[in-house]
Amino acid sequence: MSRRMLILSIGFLLDILLGDPRWLYHPVRAIGFLISSTEKILRRLFRICPDREKDQTKKRAAGFFLVILVLLFSTGIPFLVLFIIGQIHPGVRFGIECFWCYQLLAMRSLKKESMKVYTALKAGDIEASRYAVSMIVGRDTKCLTEEGITKAAVETVAENTSDGVVAPMLFMMFFGVLGGFFYKAVNTMDSMVGYKNDVYCDFGKCAAKLDDALNFIPARVSAFCMIAASFLCGLDWKDAIRIFRRDRYCHASPNSAQTEAVCAGALELQLAGDAYYFGKLYHKPVIGDAVRKPEAEDIRLANRLLYGTSFLAWGIGMLCQLFFYSS
Repeated sequence: MSRRMLILSIGFLLDILLGDPRWLYHPVRAIGFLISSTEKILRRLFRICPDREKDQTKKRAAGFFLVILVLLFSTGIPFLVLFIIGQIHPGVRFGIECFWCYQLLAMRSLKKESMKVYTALKAGDIEASRYAVSMIVGRDTKCLTEEGITKAAVETVAENTSDGVVAPMLFMMFFGVLGGFFYKAVNTMDSMVGYKNDVYCDFGKCAAKLDDALNFIPARVSAFCMIAASFLCGLDWKDAIRIFRRDRYCHASPNSAQTEAVCAGALELQLAGDAYYFGKLYHKPVIGDAVRKPEAEDIRLANRLLYGTSFLAWGIGMLCQLFFYSS
């Protein structure tokens, strides 16, 4: 086993055991603070005003510099820390790489947060379930019905199986923990400034396009692993394949519907559709067929797919490493 795969495996195991305790410093929160602070500075420097058409060029230029600066600091600082500590003691560097690798994966925390929605729904507390789902989705949740809450939770588990676990895992397999930081910086920028509204349509364009490019392969790897996981979990893997083939591009992003389509087919649900963001209704295509109505148990099933997909992706990486080093 390569050193890189050993670090990833230890980090993956730590994520399974520990998750993401709120009291523990998390590098993605630091990246988020960096993004918001840099955005404010760039908007002042470029003198961007609310008129989107007038400032289109300036907004895109500022968004380009946001990407450059955030990536520079998000990968440069970890590189310097690892370099300096590596000079002091390689074993300490190894430990820090394992720890950071664990923090850049989000499998257990995704399950934990989505299961808060499940628990609130099972208790019949609609307000608590709306609040719980608002913590993991970007849409407006105050008017969601029980069915809408369930769909939102299932969708975010399906989409973040790729964004939160498989994609950073693949980047760390091939590029080490610095590759993980690079990916998480881009993905966090997209989640913060990649909206298609008047405020971010131009400013976040560079971050959104880069995120699409980085996720192109991981989203499809995640989808194929999720199809296999649906078979292993005893779900409708045949419908998962059918809906994946039919609906995998039913999204503004070329990547987001890949795993959502598989999940919709495996659970025999219809996901996506119209949603409110910042008080404005956005019309979006549906994914899957409404074979039955969503229910709270679907959140548990989506998490089963999350774990199955993640383990399969890790296992494939291990097999590739073993084949490479044995040949």
